[in-house]
Amino acid sequence: MAEIEEARHQEDVQLRLREVQALLARHKVVENLVHRQQMPKHELVESLVHKQNLAELRGKLDALHSADIAFILEALPLDERLLVWELVKAERDGEILLEVSDAVRESIIETMAQADLVAAAEDLDADELADLAPDLPREVMQEVFRGLDTEEREQLRAAMSYRENTVGALMDFEMVTVREDISLEVVMRYLRRFDELPDHTDQLFVIDREENLRGVLPLDVLLVNDPEVEVAAVMQTDTLSLHPQDEADAAAQAFERYDLVSAPVVDAENRLVGRVTVNAVVDYIRQEAEADQLAQAGLKEEEDIFASVWDSVKNRWSWLAINLVTAFIASRVIGAFEGSIEKLVALAALMPIVAGIGGNSGNQTITMIVRALALGQIGEDSARRLFRKELGVSLINGLLWGGLIGLVAWWLYGDYRLGLVMTSAMTLNLLLAATVGVAVPMVMQKLGHDPAMGSSVMITAVTDSGGFFIFLGLATLLLI
Repeated sequence: MAEIEEARHQEDVQLRLREVQALLARHKVVENLVHRQQMPKHELVESLVHKQNLAELRGKLDALHSADIAFILEALPLDERLLVWELVKAERDGEILLEVSDAVRESIIETMAQADLVAAAEDLDADELADLAPDLPREVMQEVFRGLDTEEREQLRAAMSYRENTVGALMDFEMVTVREDISLEVVMRYLRRFDELPDHTDQLFVIDREENLRGVLPLDVLLVNDPEVEVAAVMQTDTLSLHPQDEADAAAQAFERYDLVSAPVVDAENRLVGRVTVNAVVDYIRQEAEADQLAQAGLKEEEDIFASVWDSVKNRWSWLAINLVTAFIASRVIGAFEGSIEKLVALAALMPIVAGIGGNSGNQTITMIVRALALGQIGEDSARRLFRKELGVSLINGLLWGGLIGLVAWWLYGDYRLGLVMTSAMTLNLLLAATVGVAVPMVMQKLGHDPAMGSSVMITAVTDSGGFFIFLGLATLLLI
């Protein structure tokens, strides 16, 4: 059911995007026609037509959720993106900037006046402002900081002090706290004073006078118990709590494992400092998944699809340079066996099969290892066990599929020795792919880098060069 709803929502967003694109296209046509006309008070008429054409588009944008507007902005070329951005209500600027990708956010911020940026930032909470701060000019942050009250300043300092990918970077400060020595009726009266509860409030946090966390009071427990009962009698004390320095990955796993909606964050003295909600965790998981996907392809950062040619070149060149070097090495391996290929032309037709299968197998292994590392499932003992398992899988696959392609090679070229070479080469290359597929992500993690960074490029390079060398080397020894 959830998948159906997600698909339906995606269709709705795509429909809204097409409607916006159609309105933009119509606007350009009308603007061009009016511009070409010669008439009295041409500038006035052109201005009126411009405003009239954009009125429908502005109304459509006003009815959309901020996340949907962010999606539309990401899907538009720069000139259309800026036109749409001008039509968005100013009071929504901050929340939309939080929703768009980093690359698109930069392109929008570059066009905004300092006063507009300050106004957008002032509408955000401390935790949201901390997320946006790295992309804002220093002058803007200084002005925003001066406009905050003492509590908000301290919250902002705290949020910006935590390194990326920690619980502290995910937490917010919008939470409801109560004391344990009051009745549920008092709690209910206290809650009625709020215009609305903070988003994703499924529980209240119980603290003492020193703001130490004593437990949590779920809202369902609050509603079904006698109003005369004290909080201390029904609160839960065995709840999960996080620390600001905890890794965000660990928090995400806890939310998934225990189906959490929110969780308290406490410092070393058990004082309540904030909370983490499921929406922040979901955003983090999505961002990490996207980053891993880009890293496997050797991209350093998320790229605006409508970015300039030069910006895209700078994002992609490093791993392409590495790939160029590895491809040159592979070509030199082939060149070293040029004489063997001339004597037996079948080698040229068969060697891409060995390299291709090895690359695919290695990518499968790397994908499994990167995922396991992200979930914290691999320790020293399990690493050795996993290595043996992947070698076993590669050995069986090599003998099975290598044997099959060996029979095909024997049938095609009438030489059983060529079939044996194919089987042996494929088996050895799959074993090589498994070794590299396990080793590369784990070494990258030990070095403090993203395990997925360039993994696809590396495995392709190794299995190509290694596969060519193994196949042509065996063929030279056994057939030439």
